[in-house]
Amino acid sequence: MKRWLWLAAAIAVAVLIPLWLGGADMLGRLQRFPPLLWLAMFAMIGLCWCINALRLRLLLGALADRLTLRRCLGTVMATEFAICASPGGSGGPLTLLALLGRFGVRPARASAVFAMDQLSDLAFFLCALAGIFFYALFHHLNHGLQWLLTLSALLMLGAAALGLALVRWHRQVIRCNGQVLRRLGVGAAKRRRWARKLLRFLEAFADTCKLPRPVLAKVFLLTCLHWGVRYSVLYLALRGLGADVEWAWTFLIQMLSLSAGQFSLLPGGAGAAELTSAALLAPMVGKASAAAAILIWRVVTYYFYLIAGGPVFATMVGGPLLRRLKHRPTP
Repeated sequence: MKRWLWLAAAIAVAVLIPLWLGGADMLGRLQRFPPLLWLAMFAMIGLCWCINALRLRLLLGALADRLTLRRCLGTVMATEFAICASPGGSGGPLTLLALLGRFGVRPARASAVFAMDQLSDLAFFLCALAGIFFYALFHHLNHGLQWLLTLSALLMLGAAALGLALVRWHRQVIRCNGQVLRRLGVGAAKRRRWARKLLRFLEAFADTCKLPRPVLAKVFLLTCLHWGVRYSVLYLALRGLGADVEWAWTFLIQMLSLSAGQFSLLPGGAGAAELTSAALLAPMVGKASAAAAILIWRVVTYYFYLIAGGPVFATMVGGPLLRRLKHRPTP
């Protein structure tokens, strides 16, 4: 119950930030926003869910026959709801593992699928950062943006290097973890069990990496399509409000804002994403237009994920759990 109250408080704060920034002028701009553009942006999110469902089926390989496209779509919606509703998105991988396990996918393989999905996202954002640095050569960026870009690039490169080091020197990592756990008083049986889980994950990840190259290429192309569509929402919101901002700038603002939201460890980055995007966007289009665009952007890319994904999460995760508790024999 406390977690849901914390989520509600974070959402309330996130909504109040644009209202405080834009005031009455923002409400007037929202009333004049084209209704058809609202529908188009919500349809774009539906397209993103379908793209991620196709990506999940490709990563599952031969196991994809166990999940229909409808189940894949429900799994994606429930997982992304959990990402938006949990601190730092920590509930996402747990939800994905639980749902794939229900369809007969082993935890090691499900973890490998999630890792490959995140690796594809990481590769896309590294390519996007390279493109943004090239774009910055011909456009002036202030020192704040340059610092944020450099920090994001270093963090992404560090994550990639850490993952490669784990794969390359996994035996040394297992030995080091064993020594640390022994000093912490963890029993030998539990240490061996955790080492076996890590080895199974690495084996499943290696099998996922051995998928045919055309399949991996399709996964990456779907990743690019997903983020390209999703990161066009803020651009369309600004266009609907009459502001003229280049798509590259809106992409950069969203990437930096959502990164700041992740580091805040708040559900969906609520509050931190709004403050960061307001600080970057207000000097370009003014406070009222920035506040209206941020509110529209977050309604489509955050609140809609909660509203549409919540019932799916409750049906796919909560329903089976309640039935299991209902049929459990009383002591």
